[in-house]
Amino acid sequence: MHEMALCQGLVDLIEDESRRQGFDRVRRVIVEIGALGHVDPRALEFAFEVTVRGTRANDASLEIRQIPGRAWCLSCSLSVAVPARGETCPECGGSQLIVEQGEEMKLTELEVA
Repeated sequence: MHEMALCQGLVDLIEDESRRQGFDRVRRVIVEIGALGHVDPRALEFAFEVTVRGTRANDASLEIRQIPGRAWCLSCSLSVAVPARGETCPECGGSQLIVEQGEEMKLTELEVA
């Protein structure tokens, strides 16, 4: 489960920011994950609960915001919404899509005390 490694990366970022900004506790962590990424939100929530134990984010809540998928279709030369990997172009049915958005994962906000 690579979500555990992703959450360890979040904890590392939180600890780094804590040293830089001088906060002691995190109340809420907001992340954005792309709909086309390979991150299962439920697995991420579970991994977060386990990974933050004993850290500044021990009692923090995790808020996940999903970034919709977009891709450029080589067949019809349009930028189209793509709800999931493996989908075809909703305009022409083409399968040659280049992902433009929706694979990323970003730590966007920390609510701290």
